[in-house]
This record gives sequence, structure tokens and C-alpha cells, in this order.
Amino acid sequence: MAENVPIAHAIRIRECGFDEFWLQDQIVANPSCLGLGELEVITRERRQASGGRLDILLKDPEDDSMYEVEVMLGETDETHIIRTIEYWDNERRKWPKRQHFAVLVAESITRRFFNVIQVLSHAIPIIAIQVNIVEANGQRMLTFSKILDTYEEPEDLLPETIDEPNWREKATWVVDAAKTFFEIVQPVYENASLNYVKNYIGILVNGNNYFWFNKRSGNKSLLNFWISESLLPSATQLLDKKGIPYTVRKNEIIRITTDKEMILNNSEMFLEIARFVKQSWEEE
Repeated sequence: MAENVPIAHAIRIRECGFDEFWLQDQIVANPSCLGLGELEVITRERRQASGGRLDILLKDPEDDSMYEVEVMLGETDETHIIRTIEYWDNERRKWPKRQHFAVLVAESITRRFFNVIQVLSHAIPIIAIQVNIVEANGQRMLTFSKILDTYEEPEDLLPETIDEPNWREKATWVVDAAKTFFEIVQPVYENASLNYVKNYIGILVNGNNYFWFNKRSGNKSLLNFWISESLLPSATQLLDKKGIPYTVRKNEIIRITTDKEMILNNSEMFLEIARFVKQSWEEE
């Protein structure tokens, strides 16, 4: 006989005796509750040039991307959406070399404003998260549900192509890592080539970057690749077995901080990863 699963019902946060600052405290104490990865708190109530204050500023230590978080109880409105985008833009101008995401955390996002945010998300990296307190069997829990995260970095339609010497001038270690990885995985692919563009070095297969390397400090590189949802558990199991730290971002993008030596020491594993990546693209 199946166990009975209690049905929960939502309660307004203010009705529970809490306010917006309490909700900020919960996010600051555990930023992973937003479902955006293992983020770090940079600051809260950050003063803006316009006179307002950004509720919370978070950072992903893996790639230094930043998340400008605005929190609101009750139903969201156009003023709150505008403020979220304004603060995102302010921080983006301060840190132009980092990727930034505007994050709207609201207790209720009506259909009208959901449609507005969805339209905006095609041009602005905005993420909408609905927060609720739910009660079941006398117990209350705080829940966060990501209801919109459709933004993807636009593909470089005409990427600024450079060559290996250009990359060696600014980050020779990224070139070494990419070339070492390319030599290891090349047997899996036909007609693969190294793709040197301004912001990354890719491994190009059939017109698509199956892998790409970004520059990181400390002579490290950030290896990125996409794995289909069906093969993701197999790929992460390989990484876990080797004890290699990684993050899984939206759309099953795996990111690994690496260097030439680490790639060489795990050549067989990366060769198997390459097979998973190939199979993932072939299933598309």
C-alpha cells in the first residue's frame, strides 16, 4: 500500500510573522536555496548610484559570474521588475568583464508580469524565482521554485576569430590545456579542429563547439561541455569516481576547472567523456 503523502498549502510570509529582511537572511544564510548553484555572498543592501539598495549580491566562485538578487513579498509589480533590471545594469557596468544575472525573488508572480519577464528574458539574463511558505501536517517549510530561466548567452554569429599566437600572448596555459585535451579526444571525432575566438578556445565538430575553454586565473582553464539529460548521470559518475570537482549549470552544461597536467592524468576518463558528448549531440 502506497504511503499517504500530505497535501501542503501556501501561507503568506507576512501572515507567519516574517518580513522581507527575514527572507533576505534565509537566502544569505544558504544561497544554494535559490537553485542557482553553490553561490557565495558578496554583500547585501548594496547602495546604488540611483539612491536605492540592491538586496543581495552573489557570485559563482567557479566562473566569477554575478547574481543581482532583488527580494519582494506579496505580488510583484512593474516597479520591482524595473528596479531589478536597473540594479543588474548598474553592477554590470561596474564589472563589465563578468557575466551578470538579474534575479527576481517574489512571493507571487502573476501571469501578466510573468509574460513581461519572459519577453525581457530574451534580451536580458533575468531569472524569476517564486518563494513560498507551505504547511503540511503542522510543519512549515520555505520553498523556492525557479519559474523562469530561459536566457541563454547569444551565440557568436560572427565571432572575432584570432589565432594561437594571439591566445598565447594572453593565456598560454589555456592553449596548452585545449591542445592537450584535443589530442586526447581527437580519436572520437572526425574532422574536429581547434577554434580560436576572442573569449574561448573551442573544439569544433560539425560546426558546433563540443567543448570550449575559458581563461581563469592561477594558470587554470574552465572546461565546458554539454551532456544530454539521459547521459548526465553516467558522465558525473565518472567525475565523482575520479574525485574531480565540477558544476552542472542549466541545460546540462558541465564545467570543470582544469589545467594541462590534470587533463593528462585523467586522459582515459576524458576520452570516455568525449564519447558521451558525441552520443549526446548525435541524439539531438
